[in-house]
Amino acid sequence: MPTVRIPTPLRSLTGGESRVDIDAETVGALVQQLEADYPGMAERLLDADGELRRFVNIYVDGDDIRFKDGFDTALDGVGEVSIVPSVAGG
Repeated sequence: MPTVRIPTPLRSLTGGESRVDIDAETVGALVQQLEADYPGMAERLLDADGELRRFVNIYVDGDDIRFKDGFDTALDGVGEVSIVPSVAGG
């Protein structure tokens, strides 16, 4: 069961928790379970088409899911999933 690192802007949904354990086989299932356990999470992570928002990154053991299998990325044997909001500036 991977531990999910929750960024500060989303901790209001997890009762202030910075890490939560989620039992899921894929990243897509993990996002669904996050929404079930912490309502409002999917709205913050996904766009209207159900795709990952441009300014949100999800890493599985340090690898960006956009360069793996996206929401189909397997979580078997994974230790950590990180949700990381993009940082912009200029």
